[in-house]
Amino acid sequence: MTVKAITAPLTKEILRELKAGDIVSLTGTIYTGRDAAHKRLMEAIKNKEKLPFDIKNAVIFYVGPTPAKPGKVIGSAGPTTSSRMDSMTVPLLELGLSGMIGKGLRSNEVIEAMKKNGAVYFAAVGGAGALISNSIKKSEIIAYEDLGTEAIRRLEVENMPLIVCIDSQGNNLYDNIR
Repeated sequence: MTVKAITAPLTKEILRELKAGDIVSLTGTIYTGRDAAHKRLMEAIKNKEKLPFDIKNAVIFYVGPTPAKPGKVIGSAGPTTSSRMDSMTVPLLELGLSGMIGKGLRSNEVIEAMKKNGAVYFAAVGGAGALISNSIKKSEIIAYEDLGTEAIRRLEVENMPLIVCIDSQGNNLYDNIR
C-alpha cells in the first residue's frame, strides 16, 4: 500500500492528483473549526469582514480537541461528523478552501461545490483521536477563544494519517464501498 505524502496548504495541482481511496500523510498548517466557529465564519462572510485566517488553499479539520495533558501539545483530536457543517461549507469552498477533514457523509450540495472548486474531503478515523493527536506538533488558538474547544486553532501537523474520501472530481469512497 502506497501512502502519498502531501503538504498543506494544498494547491489545486496537489488536489488533482488525489483520488478517492488514496491514503495520505499530511504535513503542514491546517485549521480547526466546528459548528460554532463555522457560524461565526458565515457571519464574517455575510458582513464582508476579514476571516481569521487565509482560506485560500487551507484545510479545515472538523475537531474540538480535548484539553492537553501536561507535556502534550493537544488532547485527543478525533474528527467530528462533517455533515453538521454542510450548510456552511459552500461559501468557504467558493472562497478557496481546498480541504476538509472529518468523518461521515457529505451532502450532494457540498460534493458539487467541491467539484466546482477543486476541493477534497479527507476522512480521519473516528475513535482514533489519541492517535491523531500524535501528529499534531503545535496548536495555537487564533480566533473565537470564547468558544472553548470549538475555537479556531492553527495546527502544525506532521504525517497525519488520512484517507481521501471524496476527490476533486466528486468520486466518493462511500459510494464505492456500498
